[in-house]
Amino acid sequence: MSTILQSAMTDVPPVDMTDSQRGGPQPRKRRAQWIDFAFESVTRIFAILVLGILIAILVSLVIGSALSLEKYGLSFIWQSDWDPVKERFGALVPIYGTLMTSLIAMAIGVPVSFGIALFLTEMSPAWLRRPLGTAIEMLAAIPSIIYGMWGLFVFAPLFQSHVQPLLIGGLGGLPVVGGLFEGPPFGIGMMTAGLILSIMVIPFITAVMRDVFELVPPMMKESAYSLGATTWEVVWRVVLPYTKVGVVGGIMLGLGRALGETMAVTFVIGNAHRLSASLMAPGNSIASALANEFTEAVGDLYYSALIELGLILFVITTIVLAISKFLLMRLARQEGART
Repeated sequence: MSTILQSAMTDVPPVDMTDSQRGGPQPRKRRAQWIDFAFESVTRIFAILVLGILIAILVSLVIGSALSLEKYGLSFIWQSDWDPVKERFGALVPIYGTLMTSLIAMAIGVPVSFGIALFLTEMSPAWLRRPLGTAIEMLAAIPSIIYGMWGLFVFAPLFQSHVQPLLIGGLGGLPVVGGLFEGPPFGIGMMTAGLILSIMVIPFITAVMRDVFELVPPMMKESAYSLGATTWEVVWRVVLPYTKVGVVGGIMLGLGRALGETMAVTFVIGNAHRLSASLMAPGNSIASALANEFTEAVGDLYYSALIELGLILFVITTIVLAISKFLLMRLARQEGART
């Protein structure tokens, strides 16, 4: 009998202890879960904090401009008067100056940036590619006030004496675009501000375009070259279709930089609250108006009108960002439909 019991006991399989009974991986797993939860919570707080700061800025601008909004309403946008003594304010001149200088900067900066990025990625010899790319990146590191000082003391006099007379004499008499080039050569003005801005945005747009051009698989370009395509055909039919989302993003980055630039524009735009169709005439921008007049504002309405200018600039940049996001989403949707 005892022999039978002993054999039965020896045949019983050993019982495995669970991880929780042994105190092994279970606490480690629980600790990892807590770490993941803490990391996720911290990142969520950071994201909410950024959104909260954005909302707080918008709310503070709306509250600060409440007096001007109450008195002028939407008419503040298209009124050109700006007379602090009589307390008559309108944002048309700064809005016009901001948009025109930014458009000039993009009209010049985008083609130049595209050409530089194309040269660096497709045609530049190896010994020149790195120093030229470094020099362009250094332009982005120059403070904007340096651009403004150089524009006022060096570029504007040369532009006034050598370039503006040619533009006024050659284009001022044309029937359609002649009004943009009429008037005396002041040197400073919206055209000068736009040219300085174009120099400032070129490094940013070039850097983005160069990086996205380098993402094109070499096999795609080599296949096009092997079929007899020229360099321009490779760029137009291979590089641009592959990188157009990044190119649009770089252009919008440069536009946002141009819209919000303050110091360089303040030096060379002329800071005159005068609405003129001529790009040669002095003008004003939202950022330069705020920089020049905010510390000297006397009276609640004057102060509120300046804050409303800041609100308008905030809305303009938000609209530009929204348009860029829409374009990027549309391009991505089109690429998805093709594939």
